[in-house]
Amino acid sequence: MAITTTTAMRGPMVLKDWAQLLLLGAIWGGSFFFARIAVAEIPPLVLVLFRVAIAALALHLYLGLRGPSFRIALPHAGLFFLLALVNNVIPFSLIFAGQTELGAGVASVLNSTTPFWTLILANALTSDEKLSWNKLAGIALGIVGTAVMIGPGLLAGLGGPVWAKFALVGASLSYAVALMIARRFKGVPSPVIATGQLTASTIIMIPIVLLGHGATNLFSASPPVWAAVLALALLSTAFAYILYFNLVASAGATNASLVTLIVPASAILLGFLFLGERLELFELGGMALIALGLVTIDGRLFGRR
Repeated sequence: MAITTTTAMRGPMVLKDWAQLLLLGAIWGGSFFFARIAVAEIPPLVLVLFRVAIAALALHLYLGLRGPSFRIALPHAGLFFLLALVNNVIPFSLIFAGQTELGAGVASVLNSTTPFWTLILANALTSDEKLSWNKLAGIALGIVGTAVMIGPGLLAGLGGPVWAKFALVGASLSYAVALMIARRFKGVPSPVIATGQLTASTIIMIPIVLLGHGATNLFSASPPVWAAVLALALLSTAFAYILYFNLVASAGATNASLVTLIVPASAILLGFLFLGERLELFELGGMALIALGLVTIDGRLFGRR
C-alpha cells in the first residue's frame, strides 16, 4: 500500500526548499571538520552517543522554552525508535565498518547513491513521488559528479573487500528507508520529530557504548575536542535535523535525499575557504556536474526551453 502525505503529485521545489537544501548540505559538510577534530581523542561510537545525546538534550530544552510540547511525540514512540535505528544507528555502524577498509572517496560516492535508492522506494511506496526522466538523469549526473570531484582519492581507494562496499551501499539504503518512515509523521512539527529521533537514538546508544567501552574515561577529552563535539551536536545534528525533517515535509523524501550530493562539495569548499586547502580543477568539474544534476532534477529550466 502506498504511503501518502498528499493526494497531489509533488512539483518542483520552491526557492525556500532549495535554500534549506543548500544550507543543510553546508552544515553537514561542515560536520566533517568537527568530527575530524573529535575522533582524535574520542572513539567513533562514543562520539555518536555524545552527538545524539547532547543534541537531544538541547532540543528538549528548546521545546520546553519555545514549544510545541514533546507529548505530541509519545503516541509515535515505536516509530521514533524505528527511525532512530535506520537513520542513525544502522547507517552509522555500517559506515564506520566500511571505512575501516575503504577510503573516504569511495565512501562519499557510495553514500551519494542515497537519492537513487530513495527514488526507487518512493516510486514503489508513495503516490506523489514517482520516477521521471529528469530525476533519474539528475541523480545519475550527481553521482558521476561526486566521483569526478573525489578524483584521485576515488581511484586510490577502489580496492578493498566487497563486503565493505556493500556496507556503504547498505547505509545509503538505510537512509532511504528512513526517509520513507519520516514521511509518516504527518502533522508532527519538525523540532518534535528531530527530538524524538535523537532521544530514541540516545537510548539505543547508551548500552552499546557501555558494553563496548565501559563507563571510565568517557569524559577525558581536551577542551578543543569538547568544543568540536558541541558544534557537531548543536549545529550539525540538532539544528540540521530540524531542517532535514522540515525539508522532507515540504519537498518530499526524494528531494530531501539530494543533500547527500551536496555534502561532499560543501566539505571541499569549506576546506578551501577556511583551511587553505587547494581547489583542484577536477573538483570544480565535479561540482559543475552536481549543479547540472540538481538543475535537471528541478526540471523547470528544461521545461521552459
